[in-house]
Amino acid sequence: MMFQASNTRGRNLNFLDLLDDDLHLLEPLYTKEGSWIKYFGHSNSLCARTTRAIINHAPIGEYCLHFFPNEDFSCPCSDYLIESRCYILHDCRRFNNYWNLRRDVISHFVSFLEFNSNAFSFGESIT
Repeated sequence: MMFQASNTRGRNLNFLDLLDDDLHLLEPLYTKEGSWIKYFGHSNSLCARTTRAIINHAPIGEYCLHFFPNEDFSCPCSDYLIESRCYILHDCRRFNNYWNLRRDVISHFVSFLEFNSNAFSFGESIT
């Protein structure tokens, strides 16, 4: 119930809503593997990148703009002014190794991250 309250999901509501394969909204569960971990819990790096993407706390331009406004926050592909989570997931040509329109479904979201190992990774950060 607290998760659904807007003031507990993050100050700017930057939490990425994901759906299960039946297109139901996934909510965090803390029993056993929860609702998300079963999709990416086999890999520590995938778990970290997934978490960064879900909470929008990743080494991308959007984050830099908020916390380091004097740093470059443009997308390295040079096609977009601000490198954002949405842009990375749907439009950036650097991350086109997996395509499925339903990237809001967790299985497709995780597949996107598996095929694009630099997405939401510190390996290819802006700063």
